[in-house]
Amino acid sequence: MLYIVLLLILAALGLLVAALITATSLWAWISVGLSVLAFALLGVDRVRRRARAKQAPAGDAAEDGDSEGEKPDGAESVSGELPDGDESDGAEQTALLPAAGELESAKNNGGEDDPAPGTGGATEVTESGDPSEEQTDAADLLVVSELDTEVVVVDEFPRYHLTDCRWLADRDTIPIAVKEARDLGFTPCSRCTPDSKLAAEHRKAAKTAKTAKTLKSES
Repeated sequence: MLYIVLLLILAALGLLVAALITATSLWAWISVGLSVLAFALLGVDRVRRRARAKQAPAGDAAEDGDSEGEKPDGAESVSGELPDGDESDGAEQTALLPAAGELESAKNNGGEDDPAPGTGGATEVTESGDPSEEQTDAADLLVVSELDTEVVVVDEFPRYHLTDCRWLADRDTIPIAVKEARDLGFTPCSRCTPDSKLAAEHRKAAKTAKTAKTLKSES
């Protein structure tokens, strides 16, 4: 899609030059039409990207719900009635119940191996989907919007990240300036918090430069 938009823009520029050289208004109108078409395609591509990014976490959550709803093998044999005199079925039912030692061990461990209440596999959804958005401070936003510092984005996902973000793992990344990422509609990752860190680094560098300038002027 981006290649098509680029070709349309180049064609529009070529026709605009031809209109200026030949003083023909027809080429100018065609150039304007191609430019409008290019921007329309760019808008459609952005909408498609955001829609795919929203569908990815929802699909992962649905898969987790299906897996939790499945019953383990042998569950029906526990809830069902056992035939009279069938010792083998009774043994299977007993085997499904935890032994006393296992209960005591779980109690001593304080349930450390169990997931926190209410999480319900939310970690897996976050890892396979996109992290939530960082809540950027207004002052940090003003600083970051003017920075050329490089961040990275992942195709089909709406967040931008620092290069050392753990969520990136082995995903293919695209380097881009942070202000350009914001202009294109990307938002900061809540895990690596790029906005707050980049704003803090910028303020620190500006303060250091100001101090050095003051010392130099005094000397």
